[in-house]
Amino acid sequence: MSSTEQRRLEVLRAIVADYIATKEPIGSKSLVDRHNLGVSSATVRNDMAVLEAEGYITQPHTSSGRIPTDKGYRQFVDHIAEVKPLSGAERRAIMEFLENGVDLDDVLRRGVRLLAQLTRQVAMVQYPTVTASTVRHLEVVALNPARLLLVVITDTGRVDQRLVELGDVVSEEDLAALRGMLGKAMDGKRLGAASAAVAELPEHAPAKLRDVLVRVSTVLVETLVEHPEERLVLGGTANLTRSASDFAGNGFPGSLRSVLEALEEQVIVLKLLAAAQQPGTVTVQIGEETKVEQMRGTAVVSTGYGVTGTVLGGMGVLGPTRMDYPGTIASVAAVARYIGEVLAER
Repeated sequence: MSSTEQRRLEVLRAIVADYIATKEPIGSKSLVDRHNLGVSSATVRNDMAVLEAEGYITQPHTSSGRIPTDKGYRQFVDHIAEVKPLSGAERRAIMEFLENGVDLDDVLRRGVRLLAQLTRQVAMVQYPTVTASTVRHLEVVALNPARLLLVVITDTGRVDQRLVELGDVVSEEDLAALRGMLGKAMDGKRLGAASAAVAELPEHAPAKLRDVLVRVSTVLVETLVEHPEERLVLGGTANLTRSASDFAGNGFPGSLRSVLEALEEQVIVLKLLAAAQQPGTVTVQIGEETKVEQMRGTAVVSTGYGVTGTVLGGMGVLGPTRMDYPGTIASVAAVARYIGEVLAER
């Protein structure tokens, strides 16, 4: 990059930083006053003219200053030299807060709440997908001779409890045989494979256990199959109202109303999080890069969370394109990392 290109990048960085901070169009005089750019106002005006011609900034009104475009934000994000790390106190507070989660649901809800507070944006987290979860243990508890409690525990910390009415009394000997068959079919298998194995059990079971296994397997398959309505947790939606003026007019693509409506569609949110493929890599989608018409005017910062190198799901934040990208990237990366660490210990 030539010295002239580097200087123009510095001018763009200054415009983005000031616009995020002030929400006001930025003029050349204010840039010279606020930033040590080492050049004259005339040079800065010339650089701004070039940046505008190249589509990195635009003039919203005649005689006003300039604001970044989506292309300008992308250039800014792509050239972030370093992300401001969280302080030691912030990291300890995050870890302690997440560690106090009683189960997977609580940990994810806490993570979303934290992320929304840290970034002042909408926070989103996807539940661990079926393809990524493995059955760690199945507990079969006889509440009485004709009723069972099934407890399914996965390696992601998910715990599901289901009651099964057997319709008849089952002996201790038959119950032990049932435990053995179910454990062999499920333990250590991914949820999809475990579901298929359980569904086949009644066909090969002894006649006296067939009816019981049909009831038990029906409940277990229902438990193991992924429920789309339970796949997401959102938090901080009200934060968008603080940035209502960043969105277009009401009723148009990219307006606050259309963004809020799109957030209600889980398929859209899951699509936005799908860009996060691996822990430690933060993805930033800006404006039209989201490929969702209703999300025009928004930016999504997301990553994957997981344990031992396995991605369990995606998480991130959504807000207006005028957001604190370095701070948001740092917060998303930190919360995702600590959620992975908490789940790995369980």
